[in-house]
Parts: sequence; C-alpha cells; structure tokens
Amino acid sequence: MSRTSAKFTVVGAGLGGALMAIQLARAGHTVVVYEKRPDPRGGPANEGRSINLAISTRGVHALSQVGLADEVLATAVQMRGRMMHALDGRLTFQRYGVERDHVLNSVSRTGLNVLLLNAAEKHGNVRLVFGKRCTGVDLATATAAFADVETGEPEWVEGDVVVGADGAFSAVRQQLQRLDRFDFDQAYLGHGYKELTIPAGRDGAFVLAQDALHIWPRGEFMMIALPNQDGSFTGTIFWPFEGPNSFAELRTEADVLACFRATFPDAVPLMPTLARDYVATEAASLVTIRCRPWSYRDAVVLLGDACHAVVPFYGQGANASFEDCVVLSECLAEHAPDRTRAFTAYHERRKPHTDALADLSLANFVEMRARTASPAFLVGRRIEAAVHRLAPRRFVPLYTLVTFTRMPYALAVERARAQSRALMRLGGGLLALVIVALAWLGLAR
Repeated sequence: MSRTSAKFTVVGAGLGGALMAIQLARAGHTVVVYEKRPDPRGGPANEGRSINLAISTRGVHALSQVGLADEVLATAVQMRGRMMHALDGRLTFQRYGVERDHVLNSVSRTGLNVLLLNAAEKHGNVRLVFGKRCTGVDLATATAAFADVETGEPEWVEGDVVVGADGAFSAVRQQLQRLDRFDFDQAYLGHGYKELTIPAGRDGAFVLAQDALHIWPRGEFMMIALPNQDGSFTGTIFWPFEGPNSFAELRTEADVLACFRATFPDAVPLMPTLARDYVATEAASLVTIRCRPWSYRDAVVLLGDACHAVVPFYGQGANASFEDCVVLSECLAEHAPDRTRAFTAYHERRKPHTDALADLSLANFVEMRARTASPAFLVGRRIEAAVHRLAPRRFVPLYTLVTFTRMPYALAVERARAQSRALMRLGGGLLALVIVALAWLGLAR
C-alpha cells in the first residue's frame, strides 16, 4: 500500500456507493462495500420492477470517467421531451432542448446498479458484502459495526475511512448527528407516490410515444411514465396522502378505477393490472434532507442521499450522486495525503449546489403537476427556445443549464436569474420604443 492509499469501508452498495468504490479502486485504495439488502445480481433478471432513472449530462460524464458510459447508454431509451396528456386526451409535446443531444436517458435503476457492481468487482482491491446492516460507526477509529440481516451476528470492520453512501436514512449520518454543531434538516412533502405498470403491446411494441417522458398533470397531483427497453413503461402517481383525490381516499379497486377513469381516462385501457397493482402497493414518502458538515476529520465522509436527498422532480438525484463521486475523487487527489482537507474541500465545493438542487426539485414539482398544462407556460417555453436559438451563448434556459451542462447548480440558477433580468430590461426597452414611436406618429399627423 502506497503512502497515499487507504482502506475505505463503503456503507451502501447502491448507485453512489458502487460508483465511488470504482473510483477509489482506480486510485489504488482498498475498498470493502457493505450493503444490507441481498445482492441484486442473485435473483431472476425480471425480479421486481424497473424503477427508472433519467440519466443526463452530469451522470454520463461520471460514468465516462470509469469507462462505463457507452455500456449504460446502450441499455437506455432516449427521451427527447415531455408528452403532456390533457384530460380530454389531447397530447402536447414539449422538447427538452434545441440540440440533438438534449435528451434524457431512461435507465433501469436495478440494471444500472448491477452494471456498476459488476464493474466494481472486477477490481481486485474491491470486495462486496451483502446482507449486513450498519448499526453504528466509531468516529474516532473509523470502525464500522454491522449486523447480519438474517442472524443478527455482529461484525466490526476496521479501516481508515468510512464512506456513508447508505441513502436518505443513513446510519452513518445518524452517527454524525450526535456531534456538537451538526446541522440537520428533514422535510417531507404532503404527497407520496406509488409505482404502476404500463405493459408493452403486441410483440413488445410501445403503446405510447417511446421518445418522451409522459406526464398527466392534474393540478394538485399527477402521473408520469418512463419507457423501458422491453416496450413497457414504468408509471408513477404522485398524490397527496390526505384530502380529496388522495391515497387516504382510494382504498378499494373500485375506488381506484373510478378515480383513474375520471382523471387519467386515456391511460386506463393501457393498464390492465392497474387496480390490483395499486391496492398491493404501499404509498412511499418523498423527503428532502440537508445537513452539514458532510465529514468528520479524515475518518468519515457522506455522499448522495445520505447528505442531500432531494425529491425526484428535476430528474437529478442519481446525476447529483454521481457528480459527488467525481468531486470527492478530485478532492482526494488534489489534497493527498491530507484527507481532512480533501473532505472539507469536497463539502465546500458541493454543498451550495446540492442545496440549490433541492430548491429546484421542489419548485419543479409544482411546474410538472400544475403549470405544464398552461398555455402561458407553453408560450414561455417557446419564447425561451427562440431566444436561445437567436443568442445561444448569451441566453441558455435554466432547464438546459441544469440538465445538459455541468455548470454547478447554484451558478446555473444565478445565471438564469441574470438572463431573466436582462430579458425584462430588453422587453421594457422595446416597449418604451414602441410607445415613443406611436406617440411620434400621432404628433406627426
């Protein structure tokens, strides 16, 4: 082991943990990854549903750094825009951008996780351990405690660094929360979600446009559907937990069918197992988590949902976690062998931008379920696209900056606000010229 190499215990073998393991292994570190769930590669290929991800520029860049981008994109279905489904069945397509490569890549979460785990295991300095739940961390010694999920048998794992990649309810972060001056904020939406299925048509044909993310916006709630390679769509309904048209109100299959026929009439014929799937599935919650700091000395560091869980409405959750891996790897290389400084730099470089992403994601929920169906919204998007074509370097829409560039999130928000102010000034100036011209014409007469 070199002077700068170390033993990393990664808690969580999800997307961020698996990619971070690859990055660390490529840098020469020894890595052991622990995961409480069973190995996803152990079951049948079709076990469970495909929970889709929208992988875009940031995620593709992170995957390309470890040589996996082409392999992942080969399994993806490209989505070029949103297809809006009105209550009366009318369809409106809204492109994501003006360039050919402005597409989202609909990818199976499980499939991507399996690909990353296989890639990690190819490294001789990576070991994967499943069925072990983290029960605590000794911050002073970077020793992690685990319990076997089936037997409860304890295990203590010594190392140099513990990486908390164990999701929104991270056991590693919970240990940090006991420290003095550790800030933590957790906020739930009043809405939750359930996943449903739109199966493929005859011979695996897509029954909806395959190059779109489909949205049924209905004001206070909505449904979306993302395409899969096998011709099916993974649908998700986002509804309030309480009140009218809520999970609390719809309890029987008859209730579900009546509600869907009234609110998503064009989707019902495409979902033969709708009522059964709905009743059999528990509604899941949506949470935003912010905390600081993301590390403890040189021994513990967090990434992904463990330190910045966001609601899924900007499609950036996985992309942001992958970007964490890139930035953390860069900081470790830049500040080696000083891990304390590296972890501090990583937190300072990422924290303002993941906070900005959290705000964007919450705001985009309102946009998706309520504003996307508005004629004024559509006009605004067309104006944005037109101005971007006229001045592609000076004006770039916020969605484009966030989704199709690697500009840090907070800087993208600042630039979009500056552009809006400039457009307002330009519009005001043009209006003033028109008024002056009309007045001059009136005097001339």
